[in-house]
Amino acid sequence: MNLQKPKSPLTRIARGGMLLLAVFVAAVIGYRVFGDYGWLESVWMVVVTISTVGYSESSTLSPGLQVLTIIVILVGMSAAAYTFGGLIQLLLEGEIDRLIGLRRMTAEIANMKDHVIICGYGRMGQCLASELKSQDRQIVIIENDPDRLREASTLDLACLTGDATEEATLQSVGIDRAKTLVAALSDDAKNVFLTLTARNLNEHIQIVARADQVSTEKKLRQAGANRVVMPTVVGSRQMARVITRPTTADLIELLSQQEFADLELEEVLIGSGSQLEGMSVGSTYAHRDHDLLFVAIQSVEGTLRFNPSAGQVFQKGEVLILMGHRSDIRAFRSKFGDSDTVAKSKGRSPDGCS
Repeated sequence: MNLQKPKSPLTRIARGGMLLLAVFVAAVIGYRVFGDYGWLESVWMVVVTISTVGYSESSTLSPGLQVLTIIVILVGMSAAAYTFGGLIQLLLEGEIDRLIGLRRMTAEIANMKDHVIICGYGRMGQCLASELKSQDRQIVIIENDPDRLREASTLDLACLTGDATEEATLQSVGIDRAKTLVAALSDDAKNVFLTLTARNLNEHIQIVARADQVSTEKKLRQAGANRVVMPTVVGSRQMARVITRPTTADLIELLSQQEFADLELEEVLIGSGSQLEGMSVGSTYAHRDHDLLFVAIQSVEGTLRFNPSAGQVFQKGEVLILMGHRSDIRAFRSKFGDSDTVAKSKGRSPDGCS
């Protein structure tokens, strides 16, 4: 905690208001006890004293009441000035707009379903949020750094300040309704604890966790992570690919450039009632009608068959992995199944986001 951080205007208003109330109550009691005034007269005396309106009876006050009046004026005016300063700060710093925006954002999050929760808005979180936003995914950011939160807000991203490892914070962003949670905190231990907490709150949510140390991968999986991404491993593999298979590396680099920004790998689940069930690969005319490439089919047992033949028949429970532009993938999905048949996207990884 930064002890030099200026107090929030709301804190100033609350503290000033409490002090003003305490002075008011104490002064009323003082005038009632020492001045032999009635309760209404005591309240009147305090109001005109603090408001500096004044009263003609001041010359008839006893010395003790005059001292009390001086104290009430000094302390009361100081408390009032402190509170008023908080109100001015509230207006000048846009705190009211922030509070209104927070209420609006809270309502927006409450209406979200099957959204993605990104915990941590560092370099990885920023790249991931940008990529998911370009795919029209619903995103909520959890971050405790004010500067990063402001940056996320300028990009019109739903964000919440708080500790992502706390149950209350995760519940406030609708973890029970979310589809995916990304543990992208900078500390491996926190990512493990976050994963464990999230899994306890929602046993069906997909959890993708970041790990800096190779030894952390096992802990994250034991805690409940479905996927573990290690930036150093991914980066080193890419560097090795550049050295050993430069043409392949050039192709991957080309696909990550802006003109290929909407090129994706997509997983389509052959679920119950899917029109693809029982159809052959060739009968979908995916390449002719949709410019799509069927990369592989994952069987129910989990084995992958790459470059399936035209005669390969789709079975219930299989997952089709296809490649193409987003618009073509949407057209394919609308023809053979709605978005609920899509397992999850395997979109390109932007430069520097691994």
